[in-house]
Amino acid sequence: MRVNAERFRAAIEQTGKVGQVLQRRKQIADAKLLAQVAKAQRQLPVLQLASATAAAGGPWQGATPWGLWQEWGRYAVDSAQRSLLFLDTLRQRGNNYHAHEAAGRPPLLHFDYEMVMDAREFAPPLQPVNYALVRIVPPTGVYVDDARRPYVIIDPRAGHGPGIGGFKDDSQVGMALRAGHPVYFVIFFLDPQPGQTLPDVCAAEQAFVRKVRELHPDSPKPAILGNCQGGWAAMMMAAADPETAGPIVINGAPMSYWGGAWSEGEGDNPMRYSGGLLGGSWLSSLTADLGNGIFDGAHLVANFATLNPANALWDKYYNLYAKVDTEAGRFLEFERWWGGFFLMNKAEIEWIVQNLFVGNRLWTAPAGEGSQAFDLRDIRSPIILFASMGDNVTPPQQAFNWVADVYDSTDEIKAAGQVIVGLLHEDIGHLGIFVSGKVAKKEHAQIVSVMESIESLPPGLYAMRIDESRGSEGQPVYEVSFQERELEDLKAQLNRFERRDEKPFEAVAEVSQLNQLAYEKFAQPLVQALATETSAEALRRIHPMRLEQGVASDRNPLFAWLAPVAAAVRHARQAVAPDSPFKQAEQAASTLISAALDYARDLRDASSEAMFFQLYGVALPALRAEGSKAAPATLPQLPKQPRDLPVVREALAAIAEGGYPQALARAACLLSSKGEPLPLALVELKAQLVNDYRDLLPALSADEWHKIRGRQELICRYEPALALATLPQLLRAEADCARFLAVLRRLLADPRIGDGLASDAQREMVDRICALLPEPASAVSDVSDMIDISDAIESPVAAAARPVRQSAARSGVHSAPSTSRSNSSMTSQAGKRRKAST
Repeated sequence: MRVNAERFRAAIEQTGKVGQVLQRRKQIADAKLLAQVAKAQRQLPVLQLASATAAAGGPWQGATPWGLWQEWGRYAVDSAQRSLLFLDTLRQRGNNYHAHEAAGRPPLLHFDYEMVMDAREFAPPLQPVNYALVRIVPPTGVYVDDARRPYVIIDPRAGHGPGIGGFKDDSQVGMALRAGHPVYFVIFFLDPQPGQTLPDVCAAEQAFVRKVRELHPDSPKPAILGNCQGGWAAMMMAAADPETAGPIVINGAPMSYWGGAWSEGEGDNPMRYSGGLLGGSWLSSLTADLGNGIFDGAHLVANFATLNPANALWDKYYNLYAKVDTEAGRFLEFERWWGGFFLMNKAEIEWIVQNLFVGNRLWTAPAGEGSQAFDLRDIRSPIILFASMGDNVTPPQQAFNWVADVYDSTDEIKAAGQVIVGLLHEDIGHLGIFVSGKVAKKEHAQIVSVMESIESLPPGLYAMRIDESRGSEGQPVYEVSFQERELEDLKAQLNRFERRDEKPFEAVAEVSQLNQLAYEKFAQPLVQALATETSAEALRRIHPMRLEQGVASDRNPLFAWLAPVAAAVRHARQAVAPDSPFKQAEQAASTLISAALDYARDLRDASSEAMFFQLYGVALPALRAEGSKAAPATLPQLPKQPRDLPVVREALAAIAEGGYPQALARAACLLSSKGEPLPLALVELKAQLVNDYRDLLPALSADEWHKIRGRQELICRYEPALALATLPQLLRAEADCARFLAVLRRLLADPRIGDGLASDAQREMVDRICALLPEPASAVSDVSDMIDISDAIESPVAAAARPVRQSAARSGVHSAPSTSRSNSSMTSQAGKRRKAST
């Protein structure tokens, strides 16, 4: 077997690079540890300067030996009392865990709900699954309009139970309810139905959305909100049934699991390497076989906890101990959700691991046996992607790279008529995307408020920006704007190494297939023969995550004495002052313990990363024999020349084809202002104008209109002169030409448009368009009053933002309730003016 020497030279260079990155990782970890040690030292000023501060009247009086002894006594009492209250809180957590388990682990929603559909009762052709659709009952004082767009929220089934999207009042559910929308929630039960698969779940979710449409026939299509695993589940559902879903919002969803960041900076995405280091998907199959065909979700929760051992082992418990008088309620509330572990069928976990975590082929995975793959390009609704730079479970690369995997270019997105909007948080963690009240009030509330506006954006890729300021009374005021982006720029921004760091994952997929086959041939028969339901249940009961939750409870005789003692302690509580030297020493010790755990994690992650790239990026490629068959490429190829793309050639070939709809869309493109942000107020104004002039616009669905607009934009981008010259050929019918000019006239007469808002280039373009049409250019009154036609037809120009934005800011148009009131009021007034002028 001959081995290519060139590969060995490349392997040596790559090994050096891996070593450099590892060394850099270690230096960063050392610097973080030293910073935490310095912080701990700063937490001990009183202990260091005790005698001096006593003489000078410092922050703590009594730095004499007797005073220190007295302070130690007070601290000892306080510490003992906190210890008892801490243990009692753990006891309450255990009681909550057992009570929740005894009740069948119902959804932990903050809101009341009523059952709509229970998929466990499905009959053929639908496969029964352990999912259900519930409708959220609005709380007292919250009024919902059934004619408004309903929201369907899909929670992740990744170890925990349902409820995180409505876990508190300030949540995705709460924001949608306050905006007056009906809200539905997709829940799931503890035990999967026999034989259910992920495609079966997808079919059930399609049935749920269709049911919501039946319940709200006069409303727009339901908006689908998917959290984490629920995000790619929502995308699968929308791809399989494009006609059903409305706008899709996916929050922290790992759509492109190989993505991440590999640089000489800090490494913050360690989870993506775990599949390769564990040998691929065989371990999940082994775990499911040991569970007698059932995979325990506690394993997934444990993997999540190991990402931050400092928090899992120390920080959250010390925070409870240090603030036990005020922190117990919040701790118990979150632990109710954190400690609910759910189950999956073997077929479900294998589909997830093999097709997503290892295979990275969500967009090519089969929908079922004998079925075609999910094609995400079939989705016709706008897609909103919400991710965070501080998320080490689903980094932005995993949330956004699928767009580059599915579409070759921005032109392809436009030709498909697709609208994709990205929203990026700076630092919130993975769970914070779903449970943070601040995120709910800002990001999720604004997503709800702009949903209808996003549907009216032209096809393309956009960045959504939320600017926060303070109102006259100190309340937060949010300004939303959209900036069109190029897919090519997004690739470069998120993937500084052009995704070369994803190539080793192809080797992981190969190794995983070999290991999976070896396990199925040699080990699986024995494991399945030895596993029983009794042994599987025993393994689930002794899982460390369950023992952590359930050992400390009233069921344990060792904790029977805690409840009355804790009650007495609360009655006689004696807390020391925060500036107590011993309390400060305690905090410093906690800082050092947490820093040590973080340091160990950083070294572990750095070593794992180096091992991964050394094995799959260096060793295996170097040892591959010449002539051996390489793994099939799953990453997108280098982009072609934009003009040579098939979608561009098809659009240019049809430059003279079409009618009135194509003419309107082309005029919008010719007059559009590129590169300028679109404030929300302008997008809303455009939506109102489209509604008011509906009698002059073609009767097309949003999907049809988006596709027409996208293709016309390609024509105007690559052949602007020919696009203008052939415009009259789209208006051959005299009635179409008359309608086209009527749109211009009515826009000019609309008092919402204002004067002097068009640029010189736009005025010139209007003159050129009118000169080409059969009717004389004088048919268009005072061209100086002309605005960007694309504002009225498709996307407002930024120049019009000045008067509209000021009005919107004064009236609070960006809050969800006031937005709806403002829109309906403006539309009503506009209708009266139009009737009067007519």
